[in-house]
Amino acid sequence: MNFTTTQRGAITVISLQGNLMGGPDASALNSTLHDLVTKGTRRVVVDLHEVQFMNSSGLGILIGGASTMKNAGGGLAIAGASEKILALITITRLGKVLATYPTVDAAVASFPQ
Repeated sequence: MNFTTTQRGAITVISLQGNLMGGPDASALNSTLHDLVTKGTRRVVVDLHEVQFMNSSGLGILIGGASTMKNAGGGLAIAGASEKILALITITRLGKVLATYPTVDAAVASFPQ
């Protein structure tokens, strides 16, 4: 898994590519989220449109990221998840924890200005 970080005003967009499965890549993503909080960023969109596969460890990373942002007074939104990933979120009943949107634009718009 690789990821890039861009800004959309006060919202940080983290675009993931590849498989979201835990391991060293997960540690890098987790560190990035904590660094963002340290720097004052509280609103993050995770763009999954280039993620082909996600396992339970990957799901745990997203839950941890959502918790980190919520505890900092912000939020984390998921954008562009495939039908397979959306099904995983639904089956695990995490729809209330992980807000999902079809596009990055919709996810960015979900945050109060």
